Amino acid sequence: MLFDSTLRRDLARTFGATLVVILTIVLTMFLIRMLGQAAVGNVSPENVALLLGYVSLANLPTMLSLSLFIAVVVSLGRSYRDSEMAIWFASGIGLNRFVRPVLRVSWPVLLVVGVMAFVVWPWVNQQSAELKERFEQRSDLSRVAAGQFQSSRDGSRVFFIDRDQSDGATSGRNVFILIRKGTKESVTTARTGRIEHAPQADFLVLDTGQRNEQDLVSNESTVARFHSYSIEVAQRHSEQATSLPFKARPTLDLLANPEPKALGELTWRIGLTLGSANLLLLALSLSATQPRRASNWNLLFALLAFVVYYNLINLSQAWVSSSRISMGAALAAIHGTAFVLAVGLLWWRDNGTHLTLRKAPAPRRKVSA
Repeated sequence: MLFDSTLRRDLARTFGATLVVILTIVLTMFLIRMLGQAAVGNVSPENVALLLGYVSLANLPTMLSLSLFIAVVVSLGRSYRDSEMAIWFASGIGLNRFVRPVLRVSWPVLLVVGVMAFVVWPWVNQQSAELKERFEQRSDLSRVAAGQFQSSRDGSRVFFIDRDQSDGATSGRNVFILIRKGTKESVTTARTGRIEHAPQADFLVLDTGQRNEQDLVSNESTVARFHSYSIEVAQRHSEQATSLPFKARPTLDLLANPEPKALGELTWRIGLTLGSANLLLLALSLSATQPRRASNWNLLFALLAFVVYYNLINLSQAWVSSSRISMGAALAAIHGTAFVLAVGLLWWRDNGTHLTLRKAPAPRRKVSA
């Protein structure tokens, strides 16, 4: 009873501290990346916090698995260095006896990882894809901020407009538009402008202005004044929106449509859950260290094993998606091998020292009378 409670308390405390550190590092990295994308116009600045939450939820299963793996390695490694493991071994408690208390602490985390991988992961990717798609499908005029020059998505047009206070959503004043198309460049200015919606496209209707067009090759220029002039700013596509990526599709949809890419995504989701459980068994064996060596080589080897295992999970997804191997064979090859390796290491840690060859007894010397 004392053994189980002490180990569970130490694991829970280490897991919580490790998760906070990893979560802080990952959130900082993604925040910097999101701010950079917002600065170049790839995402809306208003949606940075929302996208950061989606990205955090999407990567939470990996962070939970890594935190749990590090917690087991660090906790048992400290016990090795403090000679606590030697006391437990001398009391008749083998390393396989640590599996039960570790699983009692870890099973809620493993359950959360499974739910996140099969349910939350596709929902988060779906929300992120829809949010980015809505931002990309905005009209060029909606990108314009009052008093600022703003380019279109393809970079062929530059807008400047002062919003009208009375109807800022659909009209404006002091409009400036620079359009480059091939070897021609045109500058259009107008006193006022308004947006009109048509079945096939949205148009910016300009009133009282002029248009200067110049050929960049021949340097010929044309000046035209107008009372009303229309420019297409957003085309309406009649076809339906593109389908969601496979990582944004629910698990039941992947099972209903077993095409290679769907099976590859399903292999990744199942592999992430199985990998979290196998990493616990590997952590029990990889945490062993020499008490006389004040080093963290066991933690470095453990992190290397985690990186290799996680990359193999991603590689199995690519193999199944390209139809190089079936889903069952990929799961059995990677996770079955990892499970056998983890159990073999546990058995070797418990019984390996007892299988060394015994030295033959030295011959007795005859004592002369």
